[in-house]
Amino acid sequence: MFKSLLEIVLKAESQDIPVHEVLLREEMDQSGEAREVLIKRMRYRLEVMRQSAMQGLEQPIRTLSGMTEGNAHRMWTWIQNGAKPTCGSVLSRALARAIAIGEVNAGMGRIVAAPTAGASGILPAVLITLQEMLAVNDDQVINALFTAGGVGTVIVHRASISGAAGGCQAETGSAAAMAAAAAVDLLGGSARQSMHAVAITLQNMLGLVCDPVAGLVEVPCIKRNAGGVAQCFVAVDLVMAGIESTIPADEVIDAMREVGQRMAPSLRETAQGGLAHTPTGKALAKKIWEKTEN
Repeated sequence: MFKSLLEIVLKAESQDIPVHEVLLREEMDQSGEAREVLIKRMRYRLEVMRQSAMQGLEQPIRTLSGMTEGNAHRMWTWIQNGAKPTCGSVLSRALARAIAIGEVNAGMGRIVAAPTAGASGILPAVLITLQEMLAVNDDQVINALFTAGGVGTVIVHRASISGAAGGCQAETGSAAAMAAAAAVDLLGGSARQSMHAVAITLQNMLGLVCDPVAGLVEVPCIKRNAGGVAQCFVAVDLVMAGIESTIPADEVIDAMREVGQRMAPSLRETAQGGLAHTPTGKALAKKIWEKTEN
């Protein structure tokens, strides 16, 4: 198992193969399973991602609390009706998909935790939208998913993907970083460029707290998935233009771990700080749990 992103880059460069091939071969070695088995399993995950995105777009999703229901359908309808989003058609469609998957998750639907349920909208939204834009096939998207998985594994090893351990930087931040690496790979970028995208994404999300209102993965979690998509695209465009991160990706991950460790417990998924502790946040929590008890 790779313990650093630099190891992945060096192996890709020394063997002159794409980063996704490095990571697929590593998974074959670690699991003992055949290439075809691993690809088939990843294809299934891609299909679940696609289904959850479409489910949230086609109809308003009822979430358990009712705090966020129907936003993805609302945005998708707005786009389909000819709106001209200020952030452009590609990003706006990805934002809608990220919210859609978040709402499906909050409504107890089936999603792929990538890397967690609370951050599950980012990676699918980015890759499905890029596939639509680039007209690439599923095999290429599956390759990008292996890149994302490899990045996530290194983050788990060096830091955390848990909001309770490291704040939302560790959840939506990690998901956005995984998506950025995967997107660069899908766009034909190098292994080194993929890791610069990881670094830029994470540094722009460093210190993000985890403060779920009423302790539910809805507010602000779902909209933070949209924010993670935006940060991913920012990093991808910078990297594809030839811009690099001054701080190496592994060091950025290490910094994220340190920031998470220093973060107050009230800001790490306890619903005792941040937006959860605002007057409106506390009023919503009281209303939701009183309703549940009755």
